[in-house]
Amino acid sequence: MTYRPATASDIDRVTSLVVPDPASPLTAGAFRERLAAGEYRPEWTWLAEAGTGTGTGAGPGGDGIEAAAIWWGDSAPNGLDAMVTRPGLPRDRRVATAGGLVAAAHRAFGASRTTPAFSVQLPVGWRERHDVIAALSWRWEAAVAAGLTDELERLRFEWTAGTPVPPPAGRLAFVREPDDQVFTELFRRALAGTLDATSRRMADVVGELSQARSDVGFYRDRLPGNRGWWFTAHAPGGEPVGFGIPARNSEVPVVGYLGVLPEHRGRGYIDEILAEVTRILVTEARADVIRADTDVANKPMAAAFERAGYRNTARRVVLSAPLRLA
Repeated sequence: MTYRPATASDIDRVTSLVVPDPASPLTAGAFRERLAAGEYRPEWTWLAEAGTGTGTGAGPGGDGIEAAAIWWGDSAPNGLDAMVTRPGLPRDRRVATAGGLVAAAHRAFGASRTTPAFSVQLPVGWRERHDVIAALSWRWEAAVAAGLTDELERLRFEWTAGTPVPPPAGRLAFVREPDDQVFTELFRRALAGTLDATSRRMADVVGELSQARSDVGFYRDRLPGNRGWWFTAHAPGGEPVGFGIPARNSEVPVVGYLGVLPEHRGRGYIDEILAEVTRILVTEARADVIRADTDVANKPMAAAFERAGYRNTARRVVLSAPLRLA
């Protein structure tokens, strides 16, 4: 088996493999759209080929491609979006081929950067659906074989037009804050006792200040939202109690991040900050749909989304490599 990045001449053949199934919603049309937008690139789309790997052999299906793995990114591959194989490939061969393919791509991407995680969007009740489990299980095993052994499950929430947005409660003052250093300090303080597993996991490896700076850089530089939407939340005396980052991704406006500082938790401020994030996205981003994710374990955040009229529409399993100090 030969593993290699795709070239522009491979795209039609890759597209023919991109068929949605219960554990992989990517369509051929969406694949081409994201290629055109630069979120996918041929060099971030890796192929497994039987035989010589020249791409011209008459393999199964007439093109020799056994599997493809598709990463998204900006200046570098940031996450694995899809693993697909040719129809009819036996399950054990799917696992071995896809696992080897992902591992080969990881080596090529380089050990100096964080290994991109594999994120799989699933229906809410996926554990009760045999079709979902069958489509997911071989991908999960392949990801684990490639070193993505840490697992996290997240809830996908969605707000849609027509859902009432709570009016300001009047307890907090919201201030648009242009200073990144202010948000770095707020992110750092919010890490204490956080139920956000990813941020806590990263902070334990790189340090809280480094993680806070990374969080600010991610929302500022990697999401195509408006930096002017970011705000801090203050009690009547002016003391900061939290912050909110309305944002958007390549598809829709999103609740990027919101935090309540540890000493102010348990007072219902999370509802007011979420309502302000929602108001900004509705009025300034003209959102008809707003999406948001939170960890399954973060029950306070999930409850806040539900109180604000967001519906749990999907779950997302994230498989990632264990973090280690360089």
